[in-house]
Amino acid sequence: MPATAQPHQSRRRRRTGRLLAAATVVTAGALAAAALPASANADADRHGHGHGHGHGHGQGRYQDVQLLSFNDLHGNLEPPAGSSGRVTEVQPDGTTKTVDAGGVEYLATHLREARKGNRYSVTAAGGDMVGASPLLSGLFHDEPTIEALNKLDLDVTSVGNHEFDEGAKELARLQKGGCHPTEGCYTDKRFKGADFPYLAANVLDEKTRKPILEPYWVWKKNGVKVGFIGVTLEGTPDIVSADGVKGLSFKDEAETINKYAKVLQRQGVKSIVALIHEGGFPASTSYNYDCDAPGAGDGVSGPIVDIAKNITPQVDALVTGHTHSAYVCTIPDPAGNPRMVTSAASFGRLYTDTTLTYDRRTGDIARTSVKSANHVVTRDVPKAPDMTRLIDRWGTLAAPIGNRPVGHISADISRDGTESPLGDLIADAQLAYGRTQDPETDLALMNPGGIRAPLTYAASGAEGDGVVTYAEGFTVQPFANTVNLKDYTGAQLVQVLKEQVSGPNEAAPKILQVSSGLTYTLDLTKSGADRVVTDSIRLNGAPVDPAATYRVASNSFLAGGGDGFPTLNEGANELVGADDLAALEQYLTANSSATDPIEPPAADRITVVQ
Repeated sequence: MPATAQPHQSRRRRRTGRLLAAATVVTAGALAAAALPASANADADRHGHGHGHGHGHGQGRYQDVQLLSFNDLHGNLEPPAGSSGRVTEVQPDGTTKTVDAGGVEYLATHLREARKGNRYSVTAAGGDMVGASPLLSGLFHDEPTIEALNKLDLDVTSVGNHEFDEGAKELARLQKGGCHPTEGCYTDKRFKGADFPYLAANVLDEKTRKPILEPYWVWKKNGVKVGFIGVTLEGTPDIVSADGVKGLSFKDEAETINKYAKVLQRQGVKSIVALIHEGGFPASTSYNYDCDAPGAGDGVSGPIVDIAKNITPQVDALVTGHTHSAYVCTIPDPAGNPRMVTSAASFGRLYTDTTLTYDRRTGDIARTSVKSANHVVTRDVPKAPDMTRLIDRWGTLAAPIGNRPVGHISADISRDGTESPLGDLIADAQLAYGRTQDPETDLALMNPGGIRAPLTYAASGAEGDGVVTYAEGFTVQPFANTVNLKDYTGAQLVQVLKEQVSGPNEAAPKILQVSSGLTYTLDLTKSGADRVVTDSIRLNGAPVDPAATYRVASNSFLAGGGDGFPTLNEGANELVGADDLAALEQYLTANSSATDPIEPPAADRITVVQ
């Protein structure tokens, strides 16, 4: 079982104000290609794109509908840095290579090219379009990303957990428009909001018991109707700050989709796609591996498996997300028939192209003819000029803040691995900051999902190689957490470490990044809490005393029990400190220079047995 935490799991409100199931592997047989009559159509969709795989100009019985989809963009308008901007591709001979990918200038070009010749085309997303965004978008409360998605002709998206980082009112503003309530308008034009609907079928207002946004949306064209139901993961309150989900309740994903599938059926909409901000973990890291091929090393596991198995057969395809994984798999529906389930990784590095063959006679999708594939958003195509203008315009506003140097590094500092070099660096920074507030601070803990990007040695602009800018630091830690200090007993500290691999984190461990001086062994050959070897836990070489008191620094999200660490919420004598990005900035500035840059930490504090 991998011990690396999923990149989505660690939620807090976004940084603002800086302008001024048990994992059961499933493999299903590939969908059989059906011999269907050629479809035909001649009209353009509402965006003016050609669409329809047909051979004539009349309307035949069968009409191909192109579904383009992506998920977990997280405001990455510019090409993501380091490993966050690459995908792994399996080659015909079985070897793999990495491909640079992502950037909205390229995503726009790829989507527009994909739509050509397809008269019936709809573009959908699986949530987390915004939140945990780089400075170019996050500094402006993600208005630039909404503007970009409008230009991409996105038709519909589900909400994700990150859409709640700043609460339901801010989500409503992104949908409906209007200037920010405290920071006002960033330009001389009023923010108009999203042209596309956000769907939130399973997110209810606790007072009205009704969805806070529309639960479904129907795409229509020349008699063809496809319904979309959007949900986010039921566990959103566990990975978002309490303020972000105050007054809201989150319902079971499958039950909610089944409920609204019946509503759509009663309205005569029989072709249905579910947009689900929850996902799985593929057996391969290559985006283009054959998920349905029989044998070891194939298939997908994780929460989406049980969800898919319980969603009514009336739903024809599932577009998923949240785990930042890439897969195109079939998972059996409750009737035992294979159904397409897709995810396009994250950060705009991939898009999925799915063909849904619509039967005009029945109004339903011919499920045996559904075909789907993930495609790389390569950077070897022309940039979309309108997206370049958008990035330049917002970049000009962000530059005075983002370009400021804050430190120097000697090489890339990765966030990859059970224990990552960047995780160690951030934990050390929080420990150093904690000691400025209270010299008795003993250690620091950092949740890996709160580390959103690596620090890369190569210059992102004109700052020079090895220079860390404020914008780069912002991209790493965009949540605007504070660094808080709390007292815990040694017994509580041991329990916190065991919660990494037990309870809600047992199936997908979340391994906390630890500051210098804390060491222990993680034995992945064992199960549950036993994977943390209690006798191995040491602080500065000494065993942790269950009865002693330890002063611990952590971000406010963790200190509140987030990410499945309830014991962290039980600490005493809390001291609320400054912004976590400020702590990182102070550490980089104090401990590095152009002639003496910081080297990547060795990531040797946790001994992993596999």
